Amino acid sequence: MTNWWSRAALLGASGAVALLIIGPLGTRFDLWEMGLGFQLLMVGSGVAAVVALVAIVAVTLAWRRRLWGDLGAAALGLLICLATVAHVSLLRHAAMTMPRIHNISTNTDDPPQFVEIVALRGAGSNPLELDAETVALLQAEVYPHVMPLVTQAAPEAAFAEARAALKDMGIEIVAEHPEQGLIEATDTTFWFGFKDDVAIRVRPHAEGALVDVRSVSRVGIGDLGANAERIGEILRRLSGGGR
Repeated sequence: MTNWWSRAALLGASGAVALLIIGPLGTRFDLWEMGLGFQLLMVGSGVAAVVALVAIVAVTLAWRRRLWGDLGAAALGLLICLATVAHVSLLRHAAMTMPRIHNISTNTDDPPQFVEIVALRGAGSNPLELDAETVALLQAEVYPHVMPLVTQAAPEAAFAEARAALKDMGIEIVAEHPEQGLIEATDTTFWFGFKDDVAIRVRPHAEGALVDVRSVSRVGIGDLGANAERIGEILRRLSGGGR
């Protein structure tokens, strides 16, 4: 009997993890819609919670009967289930607590504009207009690091550094407009394949160059902080923070 409980715990844990992987990847490769991908995540979490109870029973029986092989399998299944539930719970908590904004810019009054990317976003994408009155105060409170960067590098050098930073981060460069100091790019997430569009604008400044960065999600009301994190990484690289 103990052997059955242990195997069930490990098999169920593997199934829960499979759902967590299949859901997002199926969305990424256009096998189903984003909604179904999220539903599979929730189902995987529910399965993990149920299997965790089975694993607890299996661990208890194996411990009492000194069946160490079964104990190891059951304990592994329990750990996998707990990690699965914790992962999905953290995602849900972040979705409920993070600000529901997805259009982030170092300059909310005069954000870098998109040119060629506009045609790539599709009819169902979020609008590109940035409501400064709504976003500015909330962004400044939650993401204080999202500010324009003044660098001592010449504008041409800062432009080249921005291009290099995007490439190093694995962000696809869509278009370059050197005469405007503008670079357009798109970052595609591994899970779900979400696309966030990025614009970097470099302007002359008395001390060298002024760099503004903007990152906008194509879908979703919130972004779990992804756009601000991306902007922060770009600014860190351009300010000499390295990789």
